[in-house]
Amino acid sequence: MGDVLSTHLDEGRRQHIAEKTGKVLGEFARCYKEQYGVALFNSVRYEIEGNGGPQAQLLHRKVPLEDHVIYSGNLFQYIEENKKWRNRFCVVPHNYGLVLYENKLAYERELPPRVLINSAGYKVLTSVEQYLELVSSSLPGVAPKSGNAAIIKCPTDFPLILWHPYARHYYFCVMTGKEQEKWGAVFQDCVRHCNNGISEDSKVEAPAFTDAVRMYRQSKEQYGTWDMLCGNQSQILSNLVMEELLPELRSAIGPRLKGKAPERQRTWIQISDAVYRMVYEQTKAQYDALVAKCEVERPQLESTIRTDMDQIITSKEHLCSKIRAFVLPKAEICVRNHVQPYISSILEALMTPTSQGFAEVREVFFKEVTDMNMNIVNEGGLEKLVEYMEKLSHLAFHPVKMQSCYEKMEQLKLEGLQQRFDVSSTSVFKQRAQIHMRQQMDDAVYTFETLLHQELGKLQGKDDLCKSIQRILERVLKKYDYDSSTVRKKFFREALLQITIPFLLKKLAPTCKGELAKFQELIFEDFASFILVENTYEEVVLQSVMKDIMQAVKEAAVQRKHNLYRDSMVMHNSDPNLHLLGEGIPIDWAEEHGGQPEAEPAADKRRRAKQVVSVIQDDEGALPYEAGAEGLLPPSSPEPREPEPAVPPGSPGGVAEIREMLAEEGTEEAAGGQAEERLTNGTHARRQSGATEEVVAAGSVPGDGPQRGPGSDGDGARRDAPVAPASGAGEPSGDKEHPPTASPAPRAEMPADQEHRATAASPTAGAGVPSGDKGHPTAPPPAPGAEILVGDKEHHPTAPPPAPRAQAPAGDEEHHPTAPPAPAGTDCHQPSDKETGEEVAPPVACSPPQPAGTTESVVEGVQTEF
Repeated sequence: MGDVLSTHLDEGRRQHIAEKTGKVLGEFARCYKEQYGVALFNSVRYEIEGNGGPQAQLLHRKVPLEDHVIYSGNLFQYIEENKKWRNRFCVVPHNYGLVLYENKLAYERELPPRVLINSAGYKVLTSVEQYLELVSSSLPGVAPKSGNAAIIKCPTDFPLILWHPYARHYYFCVMTGKEQEKWGAVFQDCVRHCNNGISEDSKVEAPAFTDAVRMYRQSKEQYGTWDMLCGNQSQILSNLVMEELLPELRSAIGPRLKGKAPERQRTWIQISDAVYRMVYEQTKAQYDALVAKCEVERPQLESTIRTDMDQIITSKEHLCSKIRAFVLPKAEICVRNHVQPYISSILEALMTPTSQGFAEVREVFFKEVTDMNMNIVNEGGLEKLVEYMEKLSHLAFHPVKMQSCYEKMEQLKLEGLQQRFDVSSTSVFKQRAQIHMRQQMDDAVYTFETLLHQELGKLQGKDDLCKSIQRILERVLKKYDYDSSTVRKKFFREALLQITIPFLLKKLAPTCKGELAKFQELIFEDFASFILVENTYEEVVLQSVMKDIMQAVKEAAVQRKHNLYRDSMVMHNSDPNLHLLGEGIPIDWAEEHGGQPEAEPAADKRRRAKQVVSVIQDDEGALPYEAGAEGLLPPSSPEPREPEPAVPPGSPGGVAEIREMLAEEGTEEAAGGQAEERLTNGTHARRQSGATEEVVAAGSVPGDGPQRGPGSDGDGARRDAPVAPASGAGEPSGDKEHPPTASPAPRAEMPADQEHRATAASPTAGAGVPSGDKGHPTAPPPAPGAEILVGDKEHHPTAPPPAPRAQAPAGDEEHHPTAPPAPAGTDCHQPSDKETGEEVAPPVACSPPQPAGTTESVVEGVQTEF
């Protein structure tokens, strides 16, 4: 990769990229300084005059996800440097970044992650065909011929690909469709959250930035919505630079790329990513300096605004009246002929999927609370209430449960209208509505739990509790209906303006924009920082269409379309004491009503971090591939190492071999559909509430064990010989919903010869078994340099096979009848891996090697996205 980049990105081209970036940022800086003064004036004026909208009835949580993890589990990642698939432990923290660790043990020990991904600007793809289509369009004229190898091959039928128009792509895969749906929902949630990277709490910097971006693009004759207005300010500016720079680089570098089509596509992706990183670093430095400079000037500007507020307002109104007299007649004609006939069609297209999504939010909230109430009636007790409230409190941030709400918005289509009004994509409106849905769900949940928490001290008995829950639910739903109507009407108005205003500005530009310079003399020099002719012109154009938009939304509300309330229905201060409750300390149900647990060490606290999604891999013991500290020793460790053994014949090393190994697991994957709420990718479900918890161990449901795939043995289960259950036995489980007796274990039907081979070889996670080997009494020696998952526990190849179909009692520890735990001093030490430079487990006391297709090059390092 280094040679490729140095060839196509030599010093001269890098200098050109830096100069081009500096030029774009210089023009943007001019726009930003102008818009900063206008935004500061608007902020101070709003602070003085007020004029806010209707008061929200629901409470708003200030820090919704503090000390929580959204999701965690295992999935396979494709390592581009050595073209291998590798099992990774993925954690999605409260900031919605994707953090990939070597394994779960590395996460618990707070070791540095392998990869950090900020998913702003990415698209989540669930098929290789979709990805290849996007890659081909990014480099025109380069398309692989039929029969040629594609740029990426997935060993399973369930890929997950993160695609970005400029930055590096990330490739993942899982073993089942259920896993793909769940991880897809998680990835989509990460993208949605990261795209909304500009904080709305900033009343000056945020509007100044977005208006500066819009003004800059309009100066380049680029009107309409922009898909890449996503991420934080530095990312958006990088996208702005790349939008101009990339076509130029593509025409200069594209014809010089060598090799077959897939190789040229890979090279181009690497070049684009390298350029994007260069641009980002320069952009971040210059933007931070620009913001710091404006902040230094802010006190003086604000002092002038507060002193001369009346004069500034008078001067602006005078300018506005002159521009209105010139522009408004032309704007009204354009609105009447080109916009007004289509407003109702646009509104209807927006209202249907949006209102369905908000109705689904209401339904999901109602169902969750009703189910909780019924379970309390049947099971009773405050402990159960605490357990359910812990889950309910973060319902809005549960990607899987909220997916049905988000999917309603995916139906949005503006066919015909989209081309007429130059709307490049509807994704901007979809994601904005989905963010509103999540916020309304969290507000409803937070209001419910606040009211319920207030009532708990007055209740006596289970019946009173259930009646109070039902009464509070009805009260919250009324508030939700009002707030959701207000939010939707505001969203419809904003969306209609986003669609029509750029269209009108583009239509009026030939006749109006050239005449605006003459109005500059109407602005006093002292007020030139707060009044801009261009902004005033856009306000006049907005006024020309705003009346029609407001009327259309009002008519929809009067007709009671989609449960919209009329503007005359205002609930001001209907519950004044409720908002006082929302200012209190956040409620911790487990701490207040679940007992006072003893203080935990930092490592245990990290490992047991509260999880929003219940399908979490957080079992009590170590994972099968987590043997101990020796698994993570650096290559320079002075620990003694055993000699490397010979290479076994027939070790699988590519996608074809891996897929052959996976073919044997078809029956088990089919049974995986029974596990509705848990990942099958080596992820255990854990429900924690104070001292009460449920653990669903791997193997209790067919297809719900640890992930099978490039890093699994023949029957798809990861094994630990010293504590392995009897063949075909279900793991112990405390989950009442999944008793061991109701679910046959994955190995229940294993032939005797394969069972004997599995006992003798003791394959662990990542140990590939050649398809031709059957019934061998001893394990083949591992290949030199073949990588074993770091942390594999010791396996004893001489241990006698377990009794077939022995069933351990639920809730008890399972013990191997004849294989005692390994004595002290026999822990695995790691010989050097010739291919990767990483540590590997020893060949005798540990497991056979992982297939060569799942090793990873040391050059991967830690990849950090912006």
